[in-house]
Amino acid sequence: MNVEELVRDSLRELAVDEPSAGPGFADRVLAVRRRRRTRRLVSVAAATAAVLAVSVGVPLLNEGKDDVRPARVTRQDEIRAHPDQSPPSDLIAAGRSALAAYYTTAPVAKNDKETTSERTYWLLDPDTGKYEKDTRWSFVAVAPGLKTAAVLERTLPAARIGLLDLATGEVEKWIPVGKGVGGLAFSNGGTELVATTYSEHPEPLEKLDGEWTSTPRASRTGFLLLDLAGSGGGIWHRVPSSDASGRADFAFTRDDKHLYATGGGLETLVRGKFYDLSGEEIAAPANEKYLRWDVPARLSPNGKLAALGLAEVNVPAIADRSLPGQSYSFIKDPLTGKEITKVRGAELLAWVDDQRLIAWERTSPEKDAYKDRLVLVTIGSHKVVPLSGERAHPEDELTTWEPVFATR
Repeated sequence: MNVEELVRDSLRELAVDEPSAGPGFADRVLAVRRRRRTRRLVSVAAATAAVLAVSVGVPLLNEGKDDVRPARVTRQDEIRAHPDQSPPSDLIAAGRSALAAYYTTAPVAKNDKETTSERTYWLLDPDTGKYEKDTRWSFVAVAPGLKTAAVLERTLPAARIGLLDLATGEVEKWIPVGKGVGGLAFSNGGTELVATTYSEHPEPLEKLDGEWTSTPRASRTGFLLLDLAGSGGGIWHRVPSSDASGRADFAFTRDDKHLYATGGGLETLVRGKFYDLSGEEIAAPANEKYLRWDVPARLSPNGKLAALGLAEVNVPAIADRSLPGQSYSFIKDPLTGKEITKVRGAELLAWVDDQRLIAWERTSPEKDAYKDRLVLVTIGSHKVVPLSGERAHPEDELTTWEPVFATR
């Protein structure tokens, strides 16, 4: 079968249930089919791979031309800032990145012996541009385009995955799975979903000296790959935790050809752990070997810059003395690890374009209670644009709100 026939057959399979997929979709279908075929061959030889027969029709993920969402959601040439709101109630966005959701956490006693860290989410309503509280979900991952979210119900590990229409708030599809799922992440192309599986709740807590603290255990069992581009299916691969790491979810590398592990011990944090789509550990991809999972921004859109961790606080030559607690982070060459420059921000969260990022910026002096806010920072400039109000960090860190960014 030649390329033209493959594209034609692929699109015919999707045409019955799905609207127009927009330009470039044929390329994505081809890429997904190639990966699907590769994984099928690998799964025959892998003794630990279990095929889960699930049907996944996902018209919500398409990039059709009939997108009627308000311009404030889809436009990438404007900044939506609300420096008077923390947590925000109205859309925060800049360039390609938008705050798709945020969550808070709180300890919840399951029984006399078990307490876990539970999340409560506020999801962006793309019609109103406001964040609405939704207590139904324990975990939410938002797909590129801000139309669809993958969700897990309150009890973790979960027995099924929901595909939620963010505009209507209704689950369009439930995907039953044979393994307990505790974490989710979309591919950068939006056509695949990796679900991390656990034998127990991935975030157990215990009380020490009157304060709640995590009690990591090696509960990760592996991951399930779901193909969302067609009728597809899922393949589960056994990749247990290598240490008592608690939550240790998988996410896609930039090219969607591999996975990396988040969470875990010091080795995973500093060196990273990467896997092929069959669950075999591999060497880090050349452009991601210097990245850290705890710096969410990772690679710039053009792939030429790497967002790294905190450089230092109060860089004397360039610090704005009106903010004595401000900090700077490294920007490095992703291939060599060589420092290129520093940019304002204590934690780099998402790239806006190839020169700007969204970051947490500290707003309190070192001697004061810790406070920060979301800001827009620019490489080569020491100025920041506030995007949210201040977020306080009391001793009980579980009470702070955490952002979830997605590409719009």
